[in-house]
Amino acid sequence: MPDTPSPSLDLTLDVLRAAAEETRLRILALLTEGELSVSDLTDILGQSQPRISRHLKLLVEAGLVERHREGAWAFFRLTDRGVALRIIRPTLESLDRSDPQLLEDRTRLEAVRAQRSQAAQAFFSRLAPDWDRIRSLHAPEAVVEAAVLDALGPARIRDLVDLGTGTGRMLQLLAPRASRTVGLDASHAMLSVARANLERAGLRGIELRQGDIYAPPFPRNTFDLVIIHQVLHYLDDPARAIREAARLVAPGGRILVVDFAPHNLEFLREAQAHRRLGFAPAQVASWLDEAGLDCTLNREIAPPKTGDEQLTVSLWLGQDRRVVTDWPLSEPDREVA
Repeated sequence: MPDTPSPSLDLTLDVLRAAAEETRLRILALLTEGELSVSDLTDILGQSQPRISRHLKLLVEAGLVERHREGAWAFFRLTDRGVALRIIRPTLESLDRSDPQLLEDRTRLEAVRAQRSQAAQAFFSRLAPDWDRIRSLHAPEAVVEAAVLDALGPARIRDLVDLGTGTGRMLQLLAPRASRTVGLDASHAMLSVARANLERAGLRGIELRQGDIYAPPFPRNTFDLVIIHQVLHYLDDPARAIREAARLVAPGGRILVVDFAPHNLEFLREAQAHRRLGFAPAQVASWLDEAGLDCTLNREIAPPKTGDEQLTVSLWLGQDRRVVTDWPLSEPDREVA
């Protein structure tokens, strides 16, 4: 990666002006703890939504904060790229965490997170009985997760995206090994569950985005690992989802697909909205091949019991065929979707 350019005098002044106001500095300090919505910030800071929105607008314009939409909600996070944050980061890191105002802000932040967690878990608890029934039909999650880690190997992951992240479990599993971790899901409710789970696990800096797996809102060649975990069986066109996922894979990168082997449990169509009753090894391998990846691994994990009403979990690992040295991964060379 090329060195990040040093900030110009004008940019430095603009960034310092944007941050040099009490509320905006408090907002930046709060965003070091993770992404927050406008509603979160109004509750924590005790200020009106229009006023908070004006402060956020200035921080976004200065390149310090990024904004993304999640349905009717807008979430904000510290930018992790560019030079603006390099200017202000030393100031944020040097703030006295025992300062009464900052301490009060963090206390209110914990209260907001607790409320958010309760709401998310209330939603998930309504789904839990059906989820528990499905889990009882296949190998324990710990066994599947161990197989995921084994398939990926020990190498450090640079940029990871989990398409259809659901509860965010794959993010929790793999974020400690990645420099950048992103979760995408179409459901705001499920993203709320994922956000609460990640906060409870003490994981910061993970990006959550609402979006369509058929049109993921990311540039081409962005991620060196794309995860599609227990998602394909919900889709009308899983091959298209893999093609879209492959578009996101950086040269030499990988796609990991985890789903069910073929089965005859028709009740899952009605009870769990499954569109497809599993996938044969050759089927997913052919989709990966058509998308420009070699299927370098296919593994099946047997269910805990024998019998017709059991599910076998399958893993496929696809490797992008392009040579890394032929396709630089620096940001200027990435093709924008």
